[in-house]
Amino acid sequence: MSDSAFLDTNILVYAYDEHEPKKQKKAQYILTAGIDQENIVVSVQVLSEFFNVVTRHIRKPMSADEAQEIINTLSILPVQELDLTMVNRAIDTHKTYQISFWDSMIISAAERAGCTMIISEDLSHGQTYHNVVVRNPFTDSRLM
Repeated sequence: MSDSAFLDTNILVYAYDEHEPKKQKKAQYILTAGIDQENIVVSVQVLSEFFNVVTRHIRKPMSADEAQEIINTLSILPVQELDLTMVNRAIDTHKTYQISFWDSMIISAAERAGCTMIISEDLSHGQTYHNVVVRNPFTDSRLM
């Protein structure tokens, strides 16, 4: 992981959800390596989605306080803010690639942050959106 990478919400969730230990281990490695190498980025959207998922949608939900503490810890990472220009870029991306608006916002944030890669299980592995390529860490051995 030498290029700047944008972490999708699912990677953060896996890092803290004990339900799938193999994915948790891989996600924790990616998160730790990215922090050590100072080459990962998240967005306000990702942190918001993370909070929602880990407090409501995993097998053993966290308390709001636990999730907030993790988000505060993750604030050592660059956090991409969102703005109207990015929303419009996401709409264009949605129309061009026929993907969800929320996935398009992830791409828009990654672009704005200067990332060359999005690490995600949800987007299509190997697909390039504009100049950002998607890598699924659970099928791509280069991310380990």
